[in-house]
Amino acid sequence: MEDFYDLVLKLAEATRNHEQYRDQECINMIASEGIKSPAVKEMQAAASDLEGRYAEGDNDLQGHVKKRYYQGQKFMSPIEDYATDLMKSLFKCNWADTRLVSGTHANLATFKGLSLATKNRKMVVTPLSCGAHISHDYTGLAGAVLGIENISHVYDINEMNIDPDRSADVIRAAKPGIVTFGGSLFLFPHPIKELKEVCDEVGAYVAYDSSHVLGLVAGGVFQDPLREGADFITSSTHKTFPGPQGGVVMGNTDGKRLDKAVKKIQYAIFPLSASSTHLGRLPALGVAALEMKLFGNALAKQIVKNAQTAGQYLYENGVKVLCEHKGFTRSHQIAVDIRAYGGGNKIAQDLEDANIVCNKNLLPYDDQGSKGDPSGLRIGFQDVTRRGFKEGDIKHLCDLMLDVIKGKRKPAEVQQDVKALRKEFAGVQFGFQNAEGAINYIKKA
Repeated sequence: MEDFYDLVLKLAEATRNHEQYRDQECINMIASEGIKSPAVKEMQAAASDLEGRYAEGDNDLQGHVKKRYYQGQKFMSPIEDYATDLMKSLFKCNWADTRLVSGTHANLATFKGLSLATKNRKMVVTPLSCGAHISHDYTGLAGAVLGIENISHVYDINEMNIDPDRSADVIRAAKPGIVTFGGSLFLFPHPIKELKEVCDEVGAYVAYDSSHVLGLVAGGVFQDPLREGADFITSSTHKTFPGPQGGVVMGNTDGKRLDKAVKKIQYAIFPLSASSTHLGRLPALGVAALEMKLFGNALAKQIVKNAQTAGQYLYENGVKVLCEHKGFTRSHQIAVDIRAYGGGNKIAQDLEDANIVCNKNLLPYDDQGSKGDPSGLRIGFQDVTRRGFKEGDIKHLCDLMLDVIKGKRKPAEVQQDVKALRKEFAGVQFGFQNAEGAINYIKKA
């Protein structure tokens, strides 16, 4: 083993190098990553003491602190309640729980809670190969940890979406306790409205994993799951929703069936899966909610516009972008079939060598054993949009990507242009530049 002190020095150096590389020199197009404003970062840094505190206990049916088993909660409980109420207000619901530390944790608590409420261990969900998150799948959290039996929605590959008519037949036949929508490769709104009636018919709760699209939902440009029939939204808070890393579950109580589910989800949070709930992120979450209330619509519109622009431009320049007949996407991401140029693994690495960071991705028609070298790329636009990219900038970025994809220039040559482009977009838009600016805005308003 290396010398202990050398490891500390190397750790510090690697951290500095990472901050310079990913934050200053790369263009980030990972669809599952977000970017915080200076105000959100500042608010998170201001809660350093809160980061080390414990507040385990029970919440009530408003999502507020009911009972805690530690002392010293005089301000901690109000902080949690305020953050919870801000999320409830933003998403127009009467219950939320902000104790979740990730989107996967939100799924764990929700799937466990709803399976307890229904005493039914079956869940209809999008196949993993068609965009579901691993936490939905029988090979991941849902199956391997919770023992939930997965039954697949029928997925229309041409439409890159759930087939509502054929999935209705599956739901009627399976009679699951949970029907789940949402996912990770997520281009178009899912048919919640179309399938709500059959879900009610069999007594299934409807869950919607909005981790990738929560900011688009807040901005009003994607779909409104709770108004379309979802009982609960699960989410992370750091993708298109530009807050600190964490998770949330949201929904509505109704004095009967939904109350029962809320109580079981809360039980699945505490005591089953959470002790430390990483309270230091909650003030920053509140500032992110404020930013989305004020700037979310403009931000979300530009994200989608940039994603569609990239889809069209790459397609016109010979790259197979999925769903051309539907305008490529209505979300923050596009799916690209890159087999003609060497496949997902090669092209993702070549782009990374040019400091353009996106990820290889299985496409629904791929051999599911090809995870190491899939056909596709998944490319996200929330980071570049918040840095100020508009349609013309996106086309310029696509030109740099095309140079790499088509082998016109070596990645090392393109890298210099990428670094120069990144320097042109040094700030963060659609948000506040410091916490004091956010506070002053509210005082003036």
